Amino acid sequence: MPALSISIAIVDDHTLFRSGLASLLDEFDEIKVLFEGINGLDLQNKIKNHPDLQLILMDINMPVMDGYAATKWVKENYPHVNILALSMLEDEKAIIGMLKAGAGGYMLKESTPIDLLNAIKAITEKGFYVNDLVSGRLLVALKDGDAKPIFSARELTFLQHCSSELTYREIADLMNVSPRTVDNYRESLFAKLNIKSRTGLVVYAIKNNLIKI
Repeated sequence: MPALSISIAIVDDHTLFRSGLASLLDEFDEIKVLFEGINGLDLQNKIKNHPDLQLILMDINMPVMDGYAATKWVKENYPHVNILALSMLEDEKAIIGMLKAGAGGYMLKESTPIDLLNAIKAITEKGFYVNDLVSGRLLVALKDGDAKPIFSARELTFLQHCSSELTYREIADLMNVSPRTVDNYRESLFAKLNIKSRTGLVVYAIKNNLIKI
């Protein structure tokens, strides 16, 4: 194993998936799997024995201690360890929840091995990984310290509502404006932030403390 290999852990309660993924990743010279965990509590017990751990592939739905709680605990106690969420869940709530907890990226379990390898490399090098699920420049801007854009009060209100399960039409009714006006708020924010999805807007707002969750 080369000296510059990336040391990772895999935390997932499905034994066949976890073991299969570990065997697959061991085929890459760039990766060294230090240990596997079945949930967040198991991770807590094992991580103390691996000070050279660099990244954790973290599942979300696990018994005893799920991925949200485990990610938050890791970032509080081992802030230098990167977290890449690896889940079957594709919904906005799961993505936003993991990023808010401290994950630097989010991938689906159906991803190809080479895509996963590239994500591991990217998050180890930069601290974040942006893909179609986490769209736009939201994490890049944070990393580079770009100047923050200026938002109107109505745009901030719209952002707050975007973090809910309300439809755009329901948001329009709540804000006492037309659906077209809400469309304008959305398009304005997309243009300001170079973001192309509602999820991206919400993640950016959370990371920049623009809204309350």
